[in-house]
Amino acid sequence: MERLVIDIPDAKSTLVKQILKGLGVTIQQEVKSQPSAYKKKISQVSTWIEEDLKVFDESKEAFENLFPHNDN
Repeated sequence: MERLVIDIPDAKSTLVKQILKGLGVTIQQEVKSQPSAYKKKISQVSTWIEEDLKVFDESKEAFENLFPHNDN
């Protein structure tokens, strides 16, 4: 199944929807999120300072310097 998004002039919307439904097309209403809900979600995103990220760089460097050890 293919998803297609089209813009229909308001004056022709009902007619076009009827024709498409007659052809077996499923029409979904556009879902618009509330700006306040978006702002609430985005406010939960945290920021990290350079000092917080330093531990990741140090761990990466330590991991890259590991060598296999053979006990034989």
